Amino acid sequence: MIREWLNNKPDFQKIRKELADQGLDEETITGYIQTFNKIKRDKTRFTGFLILGLGAFLGFISCMLSVTNPIPALYYWILYGLTSLAIVIIFVGLYIVLEG
Repeated sequence: MIREWLNNKPDFQKIRKELADQGLDEETITGYIQTFNKIKRDKTRFTGFLILGLGAFLGFISCMLSVTNPIPALYYWILYGLTSLAIVIIFVGLYIVLEG
């Protein structure tokens, strides 16, 4: 039932009404809604950690390319551009993790 809610994304009033129509008491309804919120937050945090990992990997690649300097003409693009992009991606991931 909770997976169905995750797919349909209904509001809490609709969920509460649906559970009340099934004859559940208020305590059980609150438990279902708390479980739904926890699963939704966990899914959001997982996405945030994936974005953080992507940013960290991009930052590592940028660091290695800056240190080894395989293409001297692109040194400043890699040093400032790729590193800045990695930092922005990391901050987006941090925002998603901390906000969710």
